[in-house]
Amino acid sequence: MTNPGWGGAASEGTPPQPRCIRHPDRPTALSCTRCGRPSCPECLREAAVGYQCVDCVAAGQKDVRPVRNVAGAVVSSQQPTPWVTYALMAANVAVFLITAAQARSIMQNYVGSSLFQAWALWPRGVVDGQLVRIIGSGFLHFGLIHIAVNMFALWIIGRDTELILGRARYFVVYFASILGASAAVMLFQLGAVTAGASGAVFGLMGAQAIILLRLRRSPAPVMTVIAINVFISVTIPGISLWGHLGGLVTGAAATAGILYGPQLLGAGKNRDKAVTVGWVCLGAVVLVALAIIAIRILQLRALVGY
Repeated sequence: MTNPGWGGAASEGTPPQPRCIRHPDRPTALSCTRCGRPSCPECLREAAVGYQCVDCVAAGQKDVRPVRNVAGAVVSSQQPTPWVTYALMAANVAVFLITAAQARSIMQNYVGSSLFQAWALWPRGVVDGQLVRIIGSGFLHFGLIHIAVNMFALWIIGRDTELILGRARYFVVYFASILGASAAVMLFQLGAVTAGASGAVFGLMGAQAIILLRLRRSPAPVMTVIAINVFISVTIPGISLWGHLGGLVTGAAATAGILYGPQLLGAGKNRDKAVTVGWVCLGAVVLVALAIIAIRILQLRALVGY
């Protein structure tokens, strides 16, 4: 005789246990409180009320507008890794190692390196059409100490600036600062051969000063660092003062366009429009730097004997 409470024929009428909607091979007694579909523990996430499946969680996140900081960058609950800063540092180090290998010296990598000779900012070369010098010079360095100082400064300044501006805007500000440094050299330092990431680093210093002003915090610390570095640029021979100042002004102007441009153009209350206006202002700074370089090239080509 079969006991109706234990297996056997009586168990044949028991309905099968529901299967997870994402894993049909997993029986489950749980379900999503939002859509009601059966889900295994792996596919459920804790919600304000009950648990929701991963599909409902993803759908809910699409409906929530992202929180943005003062520069329009998306704010995350976890501090993002400043990958752009690390990538720029890696690129600078890679170029330095190439020049050092070509010159067979880490202290005099600028002697006997074909890459250094091709990329160093020499205004006459730019006038002759060697435009790669305008950007390439920003990744060259005169010896180990030069790159060590610049990369340390980039590591200190770049990470925080990237987190505030966001990766894309930070990347453009960095390259805009290189353009500004090259434009200043083309205007005021025709007889020099310059190289280094210092112009970009000065640009990030200017960016930090503008960011602090926008956050209504004192820019005195970064302004002090800028003043000390300008003093060093003036007093120590062989340092490109104009390259530093050009990068500083361009980086500050680009960041001011991002942070203050939307307010000046009446887009401050609309966050999406403000981000767009910030990009337009940033692009305008880049175009101005390029225009200065282009006009200067035409002027120098018109000079007899240059």
